[in-house]
Amino acid sequence: MSAIPDGQRNDDESTARPSYPGLDGRKRGTLVGPLAAMVAGWEQSLRSPLTGVTADGTAELGLFPLGSAGAPTSPITKAAADLVASLDPTTRAEVERPLDSDDWRRWSNFAPNLVRHGALLEGLPDVQREHALELMRQTLSAAGFETARNIMRLNHTLAEMTGHGDDYGEWLYWLSIFGTPSPDRPWGWQIDGHHLVLNTFVLGDQIVTTPMFWGSEPTVATTGTHAGTVVLQEEQRQGYALLQSLTAAQRSVAVLSDELPSEVIAGSFRDNFEMRYEGIAFGDLTADQQALLRRLVEVYIGRIRPDHAAVKMAEIDQHLERTFFAWIGGTGIDAVFYYRIHSPVVLIEFDHLPGIAFMNTHPTRRHIHTVVRTPNGNDYGQDLLRQHYEQAHQTRTDRS
Repeated sequence: MSAIPDGQRNDDESTARPSYPGLDGRKRGTLVGPLAAMVAGWEQSLRSPLTGVTADGTAELGLFPLGSAGAPTSPITKAAADLVASLDPTTRAEVERPLDSDDWRRWSNFAPNLVRHGALLEGLPDVQREHALELMRQTLSAAGFETARNIMRLNHTLAEMTGHGDDYGEWLYWLSIFGTPSPDRPWGWQIDGHHLVLNTFVLGDQIVTTPMFWGSEPTVATTGTHAGTVVLQEEQRQGYALLQSLTAAQRSVAVLSDELPSEVIAGSFRDNFEMRYEGIAFGDLTADQQALLRRLVEVYIGRIRPDHAAVKMAEIDQHLERTFFAWIGGTGIDAVFYYRIHSPVVLIEFDHLPGIAFMNTHPTRRHIHTVVRTPNGNDYGQDLLRQHYEQAHQTRTDRS
C-alpha cells in the first residue's frame, strides 16, 4: 500500500451524508424541494445558446481554425463504431443522440442520477463494457486512461466506505454517442458520472476533449478493494510547486484571496460563464517559473492521446503571452488551495473541497475537483462545428 501523501489525513470526518429521498444513483425519483429547484436552474441555463467561457460575454473568433491536425482519429472512430455495432436495439436507442442534442451540456458531478442520459455502464454486458473502455483508451493517453479508471475505482471505494452503493460505484457512469462515428463527418461521445466527465468531439483528424471533469474523494484509498490507489497528486504537487516558486511580489499579484471557492468555478451548467483574466501573467514569470507553469498544463493536457496532446500544447503555446496563473487559499506546506490557469484557448481549475461524502466541513486534500475547458465557444467542439456548417453551406451556395 502506498504511503498517504502530505495533507491526506483528516480526523474531522463522519460517514454520515445527506440523503436524497426517492432518488438513487441508478434511477430518477420524484424531485422535490432544493433538488427540484437545482435541476430547474440547470435546465434554465440550457435555454441560452453556447457562447463559452469568455472574459466579457463575447467569444473571440479565429482561435480554432478548421483544418488538419495531422494526428489520426481513426482508432477513436473504430472503437466507437465497434461499440455501437455491439449494442442491442434497446441499448443502442439509449446510447445514440443527435449531434446537436442539448444532452452534451447535461452533465454533472453530482452523485445521484439527476440529469443522466445514455446507457449505464453497470448495466452493460461485459463485452459492451469493454468496448466502452476501449473508446476511452483510444481517446486518452495511457496515463490518462489509468487515471480515469482509478477515479472510477475510487468511486467504488467511496461506496465501500459509506455503505451507499446506490450513489457510488465503479460502473455508475453513463455513455452517450452523439451523431454517427465517421472518418469525415462530425460526431462525439460522452461519459458522465460522479467525479468523471469526459466529452470528446471528433471532426476529421481534429478532436476537442472538453469539458473534462476529473475529481475524487478520497484521493488515496487506504482500505478496501482498491487500497493503494492514488489520483490527482501531480496536479496538486506541481501546482503547489509553482506557487512556492513565486517571490513575495509575484504572490501579491497571483494570490487573489485566502477563502476557497466551494467548487470549481466553471463547472457543470456554467458553459457561458464570464471569467476575467486574473493573477500573474506568463510574461511576468521567470524562465524557470514559465517552465513550471507549462509542465503543469502538460499534466492536464497529457491525459489525452499523445499526438493530439501535442497539437493542443502547440495551440496553448501560441497564447502564452495571454496566459494567467491565479491562486486562492493557503501557501503553507499542508495548505488547501484553489488555482487556475486561464488563456483564450484553455481554462484549467483545481480545487480542494470539504467532504461531501464524509461531511467534514472544511476543505482537505482528500477531496479534489479539477476541470478543463476550451474557452471562447469551443467546448464540445462547437466552434469547429459552426465553421464546418458554414463551410458546407458555402459549398452548397457555390454549386447553386
